[in-house]
Amino acid sequence: MNRQKSDPAKNYKTAQIKTASQGRLIIMLYDGAITFITTAINAVHEKKIEQIHHNITRAQDIITELMTSLNFESGGKIAQDLLSIYIFINKQLIEANIKKTDAPLHEALSLLRGLKESWEKISETESAARNFGRSDTESGINLAG
Repeated sequence: MNRQKSDPAKNYKTAQIKTASQGRLIIMLYDGAITFITTAINAVHEKKIEQIHHNITRAQDIITELMTSLNFESGGKIAQDLLSIYIFINKQLIEANIKKTDAPLHEALSLLRGLKESWEKISETESAARNFGRSDTESGINLAG
């Protein structure tokens, strides 16, 4: 019987993801992309080519996940606007990966931090509404982005 050891950190992260609200999951994705881009910026300064590429592609994977999770039917213009921002961020990541420069990474990072801050505010409002026994639709919040 070949049993793998349990990784408490991985188990905790898995439990966090499984129990998170939609807004919290989006924030977690932003956190991941921000971490990868920050690491890529550091790698640019240290001229660590493989690390730059690895971290940028991980950030791109997250941006792709955010793009594919958009709901255009219920998200409407907000979903369209988010898609445009995600496409721009992805272009910045591609440019940074090709040129191995940090300027496009800083621009992508700035946008992601702003989006994360907005989603944190939305999640706080959603949580407050839930605590008062109101649904998302009663609170006027649509997390269909």
